[in-house]
Amino acid sequence: MTATMQSLFKKGASLFTPSSTPPICSAATSTDNLPVTSTEDFRTAPSHERLFRKVDPAVDGEECLHDCASCTVRYPSRFDVDMKDKMYGNIGGWATHLLVATGKTDWVRDVADEKGSLMEAIERGGVAPSNGKLKLSASNMPVPDEYHDHEPGKQPTNVLLLPSFTIIDHVTPALTPDLINYFVNPAITTTSPLKTTKNETSSDSEEDQQETQPEQQETRDIKTLTPLRSRPCPHAAVILLCSQRTRDVRCGQSAPLLRKEFERHLRPLGLYRELDDERPGGVAIYFVSHVGGHKYAANVIVYRRKNLDWYKTSDRDGCDLAQEEDEEDDEERASEGASQGIWLARVRPEDCENIIRYTVLQGKVVKPGHQLRGGFDREKGLISW
Repeated sequence: MTATMQSLFKKGASLFTPSSTPPICSAATSTDNLPVTSTEDFRTAPSHERLFRKVDPAVDGEECLHDCASCTVRYPSRFDVDMKDKMYGNIGGWATHLLVATGKTDWVRDVADEKGSLMEAIERGGVAPSNGKLKLSASNMPVPDEYHDHEPGKQPTNVLLLPSFTIIDHVTPALTPDLINYFVNPAITTTSPLKTTKNETSSDSEEDQQETQPEQQETRDIKTLTPLRSRPCPHAAVILLCSQRTRDVRCGQSAPLLRKEFERHLRPLGLYRELDDERPGGVAIYFVSHVGGHKYAANVIVYRRKNLDWYKTSDRDGCDLAQEEDEEDDEERASEGASQGIWLARVRPEDCENIIRYTVLQGKVVKPGHQLRGGFDREKGLISW
């Protein structure tokens, strides 16, 4: 099956970008094909069939219905999870998701209880985001070297802000207000419409150009207001695995096994990225703290860009103006953020190959009725909450 994955990957960016398709089911409303231009256009998908496309053997081949036959990884014999509950639509929505680098794979039961940590400062510092609910997770992202030179309460670490795919470097607990006010509040959210890049439109209107000027001014102003600096996350997608054993032993057991199996299928495609690997593109796998619903372990959250080859340019040979335009397009694609956030549960090692092939690379769900808890699609203007 690995050879099949390689041939799929070589077909190019058209494989990775969801194509325009007819309404997902016969119950589609008359507003399904209207452009999504504002938060007010977002609608709650009433069922898992409406939120994300399900794999279709007629399109994806019969293999899409089969678990990986070559998987040798197994959960412990007593790894029992709830198989009866209806999961879809039972998660609380969120606007932004913040991953804090700790270099650890397990944490105190409530990560905000870690004295002097950035998690404590964010959760209990009294500065709440103005753009909606913030989902906070500790992660095993590596901490900066200087983290170890400071005592608790003053340690600088990095954070990954989703869905904007933005990394903010060297954040200390004391700088939490700056983090919230200057980076989280103006960030795109799970209900921000997916913008169209220049190369997908015939021309930019004067109105669009005028709208970008305040954004550019705001960026310049931030540099004078805070020492914090941000940069685009280089990855095309991230896979988040709950690994918090202190909340549920099944999370501590499943996360390393799933990572091993995800890695096995990403490496032949050249997509696997180690924790400190910042090559453009690829897929990063992070362990995170409790996300909720450990009785449905293993929980897996996938954030993916619309185009997994977003960092590649068309052609930079030629005049300087063309190169500048290409670079501007690159910046737009990088700032576009995740087009989808797909939350799966009851994931087992044998599911990993098709999760990579269809969910990570194509934004489809293999077992929506059995595994989909919810998520968002910024291109369709759909959320599960």
